[in-house]
Amino acid sequence: MQGVTVIDHPLIQHKLTLMRDKNASTKHFRELLNEIGMLICYEITRDLPIEMIEIETPLTAMMAPSLEGKKLVFAPILRAGTAFLDGMLNLVPSARVAFIGLYRDPKTLESVEYYFKAPEDIAERLVIVMDPMLATGNSSIAAVDKLKARGVTKLRLMCLLAAPEGLEKFRKHHPDVHVWTAAIDSHLNDHGYIVPGLGDAGDRMFGTK
Repeated sequence: MQGVTVIDHPLIQHKLTLMRDKNASTKHFRELLNEIGMLICYEITRDLPIEMIEIETPLTAMMAPSLEGKKLVFAPILRAGTAFLDGMLNLVPSARVAFIGLYRDPKTLESVEYYFKAPEDIAERLVIVMDPMLATGNSSIAAVDKLKARGVTKLRLMCLLAAPEGLEKFRKHHPDVHVWTAAIDSHLNDHGYIVPGLGDAGDRMFGTK
């Protein structure tokens, strides 16, 4: 699908299989999601711009590559998106964080916003939106809508699993936002869950129902 990158790295695929297992403990599920977040972040930041700066090693002066421009912003969609955060911040500790609070209405499956907090200059930064499950696409669309309303123009979407229906809907609303995912599953069921999927990522991560 145009505008979508499926990351087929063996470590990511192996960890995803472990997460899909219904017998995985809450602790194990949370740890795996954290680890996968860091691995996907490595791929999604592969083309960040760099500049050459002058430094001194213990032996001599040299020109060396350094990240160019303002720091990244990681924007997890609450609550499940926060599972990616620790691993990604371990990889990019200088990144800023924006929190987007959305929940899916169980009857309409539409997204309802309840919280938003972001760096003041977020419009000047590259923002990576984090949502483990791109199911109906409604939450991701609403999050990107909110960020664009704040003037953000450089956006990327990161998820663990995606459904074809959600991807198609998201790409229709935001064709300029590239999506990175570990897998595209078969379909959505009547309750808006990804099949075969891994269940509700937030519930499995926090041990709630």
